[in-house]
Amino acid sequence: MVLAAGSAALPANAPTETRVFPLSEVKRGLRGVAYTVFEGVTPEPMEVEILGVLRDSLGPGQDMILARLHGTKPEYTGVVAGMSGSPVYIDGRLVGAISYRIGQFSKDPIAGITPIELMLAVRDGAGGKVVAATGKSELTAALQARDDTSGSAGLSKVSVAGGMSMQPIETPLVFGGGFGRETVELFGDRFRALGLTPVAGLGGSDDAAVQPEPLVPGSAVSAVLVRGDLSMAGTCTVTYVDPKRLLACGHPITQYGPVAMPMTKAQVVATLASPLNAFKIINTTQTVGSFTEDRASAILGRFDVKARMIPVTVEVVPPDGKTAKSFHFEVLDNRQLTPSAMLVSVYQSLQGTNVSAAEMSYRVRGELDVMGQTPVRIAGLVAQNDFNSGAINAALLVGDKFNRVYENALDQPTVTGLKLKVESITERRTAVIESARMSKAEARAGETIEVEATLRPYQTEARVVRVRFVLPANIQPGTMRVVVSDGATVDRLLSAPGAGTQRAVGLTDTVAQLNRSHANDAVYVTLLDKSAQAVLESGALGGIPLSMVNVMGPLKEAQKMQLTGESVVQAGSATAEYAVSGLQVLTMLIR
Repeated sequence: MVLAAGSAALPANAPTETRVFPLSEVKRGLRGVAYTVFEGVTPEPMEVEILGVLRDSLGPGQDMILARLHGTKPEYTGVVAGMSGSPVYIDGRLVGAISYRIGQFSKDPIAGITPIELMLAVRDGAGGKVVAATGKSELTAALQARDDTSGSAGLSKVSVAGGMSMQPIETPLVFGGGFGRETVELFGDRFRALGLTPVAGLGGSDDAAVQPEPLVPGSAVSAVLVRGDLSMAGTCTVTYVDPKRLLACGHPITQYGPVAMPMTKAQVVATLASPLNAFKIINTTQTVGSFTEDRASAILGRFDVKARMIPVTVEVVPPDGKTAKSFHFEVLDNRQLTPSAMLVSVYQSLQGTNVSAAEMSYRVRGELDVMGQTPVRIAGLVAQNDFNSGAINAALLVGDKFNRVYENALDQPTVTGLKLKVESITERRTAVIESARMSKAEARAGETIEVEATLRPYQTEARVVRVRFVLPANIQPGTMRVVVSDGATVDRLLSAPGAGTQRAVGLTDTVAQLNRSHANDAVYVTLLDKSAQAVLESGALGGIPLSMVNVMGPLKEAQKMQLTGESVVQAGSATAEYAVSGLQVLTMLIR
């Protein structure tokens, strides 16, 4: 039965049996019913008026149905974040999912509907063959061919005018369980770029909660990014359910393809109406499986799969050394989302204590565990600078190590855990190398030399750091440069010129490079000997004879090695108790 305009007799529940209403039969003027949760866990019906079909709107061969929503609630709230995936039925048959809207300030509740045929292609395994905006799956092509021969080519085409455009309905990303508003303001753009709408404090998570109501078409369902002492989850609406799986959203969250995100039930606390940013306030509850596919037309969840998460422990030690506070949480394992989720979680762990303040420094120690690899060491003294607070810089330190591992171009790493211990210091612990001098201007190989470096700490008196070292026995006679510097300068000296343009390295070499990096809380003395140096993926080899240089020619041609005119010799270092920056270059005559 096609509902008459303005009919109030809408079915209270979505049909229990899934029958498909083909796109070829969709035409302007049809009336149907959609289901979504406005409050609680029970989907509520709203009337849908079909306005037409937008051909190729989602990509070649991927059409979108345009519709207007009717009813007290949708006409008040409009199309809200979290509504994507709401199933639409005509005559009890499933047409598709509400998943798109016009701009952000539209007064009318006009929505785009993803046809169910496109979504079922994800269920049936054709999702991997869909290329958004550039191609179509074999199933889509077959459906399009059928449509073109069934007289549906004359259906109304509704274009969007006034410079506005159809866009996926945002997925509200609720930062609950420990996240603060400042964190969302600082890092929210990372998630907005993925089509997620960060929301702070308006929602939460209770993994232990039992929600007896089953997931049905129209139910709210959440994809978890972080859970534990901190929680972060994105929520949309279920479109289709069978005993083993479900389809939701009607558009991608990241369109990464294969994913592993815990799938949970959810309760809608309230639906906030706003012309700027209307969204559902969500509490996530019990885990019921895992989302395994994130495709152009839908996300697919399976009830019989458990998502692998990365366990994280952050222990924050206060300045007095007493009563450390530990945070335990898990972060999803996804190349696209995990780096940002890890960064904001570490930052919030540092901010989530009463001792947190602007003028803070942090001594960070920890390990990042990667399956089959030596643990990646994380160490550094991090303080405020002109751009960021100490907490942000500490999170960036961890994030840099994590990104180098996680975004390896050759190997897919399996990160098995992250453990951090962070000691808080109630002052800005930074210092610049102001000057340096040596105990001798001339020396011979084997002699002991002392370098005296003067540091200028932030807003306090200067202090002196001394480094003693022995000149190598094979040092070349003549004038030699001596570099007194921070750890970052040593790392650059030991890297090949233009290293960023070299060929990608494997995970083992990446981990080795990370573990060779120098801490930033020490003063280093480095000798630049006048002999050739070969820089390979596995490290730098100094003092290379010319005969050996010729033998290594093929490596150079293959861009696996670069030669430099000076060999870098690490002579010695001394702890400074400050985050050190700067360098001084001295000269010495070797007899």
